[in-house]
Order: sequence, then C-alpha cells, then structure tokens
Amino acid sequence: MDKNIKQHFPIFHHSPDLAYFDSAASALKPQVVIKKMREYYEEYGVNIHRGLYTASDRATTEYENARNIVAQFINATPEEIVFTYGTTHGLNMLATSLGQSLKSGDNIVLTAWEHHANLIPWQQVAKKTGVELRFIDIDEDFQLDLEDAKRKIDSNTKIVSFAHVSNTLGSKAPAKDLIALAKQVGAITIIDAAQSIVHMNTDVKTLDVDFLVFSGHKLYGPTGIGVLYGKKEKLEALSPVVFGGDMVNDVSYEDAEWNEVPHRFEPGTPNIAGAIGLGAAIAFVQEIGLENIIAHENELTNYLIKQLSTLPEVKIIGSSDVTKHNGIVSIHIPGIHPHDIAEICNQHNVAIRAGHHCTLPLMKKLGLNGGTARFSVGMYNDEKDIDTVLRALKKTLDLFR
Repeated sequence: MDKNIKQHFPIFHHSPDLAYFDSAASALKPQVVIKKMREYYEEYGVNIHRGLYTASDRATTEYENARNIVAQFINATPEEIVFTYGTTHGLNMLATSLGQSLKSGDNIVLTAWEHHANLIPWQQVAKKTGVELRFIDIDEDFQLDLEDAKRKIDSNTKIVSFAHVSNTLGSKAPAKDLIALAKQVGAITIIDAAQSIVHMNTDVKTLDVDFLVFSGHKLYGPTGIGVLYGKKEKLEALSPVVFGGDMVNDVSYEDAEWNEVPHRFEPGTPNIAGAIGLGAAIAFVQEIGLENIIAHENELTNYLIKQLSTLPEVKIIGSSDVTKHNGIVSIHIPGIHPHDIAEICNQHNVAIRAGHHCTLPLMKKLGLNGGTARFSVGMYNDEKDIDTVLRALKKTLDLFR
C-alpha cells in the first residue's frame, strides 16, 4: 500500500491528525470522486435518457458507463445492475416485491447478526402475510452455525437473506454453503454485501446468488447511491414497487407497460452525480488494487487486535481468530459505556462508532445492552493511527479506574 495514500483524501488536508476508524459506517472520499462529481455539476449537470441535446447525451453516457463499471466489478452484466439510494433501499425493494407472493406456512431465513435494514423489512412482510421468520444462530466463535442453518432451511423456506459480513462482529457468512442449502429447496437468495464489498472480491456468478445489494458510501463513493444486482431472469420476474417516469414503455389512463430491466426499477430522476461518483470510486479502488487494500487492512486488523490484547480490561467481541474480522473489531470494557470510550477517543482525534450498530437483537442476545465500541479500518489507516487508539484507550481506563 502506498504510504502516501492519505494524500488522495482531502479530509486529511483539513484534519491531518485524524485517525478515522469508522469506515464500516462510511468510508472517506478520495479526491477523484469529488472531482468527478463536481465535473458533472459544473460541466453537464442535466437529466439523463430523455434530453435530445449534447449535455444530456454526455450525462447519459457517464451514468451508463458507471453502471458498466459496477457490473464489471462484481462480474455481472449492465442490465443486471439497478441503481438505488443504498443498501437499505435495495433490501426494502426486494422485501416489498418478493413479499407479495408469500403466504402463511412459508418461512424466511435470516441470521442472528442482521443489520436492521435486512430485518425490519422482512418483519413487515411477516406481519402482512403470516410467514415465519427464522434466524440462523452464531457459535461460540461468533461465526454462523452451519448445522443450525441446515435445520432452519427447509421445504417451506422461500427466501434466504443474509449479511455477507457482520457489521458488528466482522464475521463472514459461509455464503456458498447457505446459497447451496437454499437452492436445494428452491428458495430465493439475497446477500447484503454492504460490508463485504470493500473487503473481498465479489463475483456474483461464482456465488450464484439471485440478488445482492450494497452501498456506494462504504466503497469510498458518495452517499445516497447504492446497487441492487439481480440475475436478469430474476429481475424480469420482479414487480416494481416504486412508480414514475422513465420506467415505462407505454402508459394509458388505465394501465402502464414497464420498461426493460434495469430501467423499470429506476423511476424518476436518479442520483446521477452519485452513480457517476460511484463509478469513479470503483475505478480508484481498482487502480490501487483491491487485493492490495485487503492485504493492508488485514495487516492493520492483526496489529490492532495485537495491541488491544495488551489491555486485559478490553474484551474483543468477535472471533478469536484475527483473520476472521474483515476490517472490523468491536470491543467491550466492563463498567465503561461505549459512548464514553468514543468520546475520549474523539478527544484524541480518533473517530469510532459506539452503540448498537443497528443490530439491537444481536446486542441483546450477547448481553451487551449498551452496545460496543467499534473500530473499522480503511485503506488510509496505518499503524500510527492504531498507536493513537491505544493511547486513547489507556486514557479511558485511567479515568474510569
């Protein structure tokens, strides 16, 4: 990893001492992304698809080029890529549409570590249809229990939806195994790749997943833009749930005929600048090299856990195997609230996340009613940042002893 990588991120020009460990919430934005979005707004900031003039043609070309970049990044085809406003939006689209065909007696299988975005939409489906929600448990090492998955997925399972990487624990789901179990009973498979998309190679063909969703802002891209991937035949069978212009081929006073996929799922004016910015972010990641980023983050995670282990009061909430954290390390210090840890870290220019991380059921299950303090690394972190973390945590312990 380039030792000067921080120079690509303008935030460090303004805050050179910032040790940013909240990339699992939102990664910082490189200059190339900001430049590409500014270029859109300054040079051709108009609508797409419908304008018969030069600026609109350019906007359409850039927007669709971003779709091509995303498709190539996950080994999909452009018509399988739907731009959304984020992971939450994509999961809600799927739950609302797929839920229309479910009935009492069916079941949906999730996991015990789901983010609220992959839980609450299915809860609403269950309330309306009477379907059963089942949850794959975690084992003592904070990994998904595959034997429990085999018990939970049965002939009445219609959907299996899971986070590829837990945003709280950093644990990785055995995606291929879960998808294989789902296919044995004909269930639809969905991956929430919000955390995994930036920490591992994602190949939708190899995974053989039906749908996969992620957000741009965790991938060094803008906020307000996300991706819903769907196998073409699955998208064509999916009913739109949001309606408006540009998603139709024909409209009468009585009915409407949908556009081809993916455009039938992108009504109205989309986040054009966001899509273009996401394309630039992926191009930046590819230029640095995803494998280089992954190796760098693994080294940092290993160093972080090693340093944390020097503080006996700090309890790591996650696997004992340092290779199973995927850039995320959550901690608990008995007697000290995570918010207090975060505040003292902030006084040392260390930015972390503290609380439930939108995984309240998991926190309750683990007996962590106050949540955890979470450190998540990005390509711009270094060992110096982690040394600053250790000073902040030692100060925290001194204050509360």
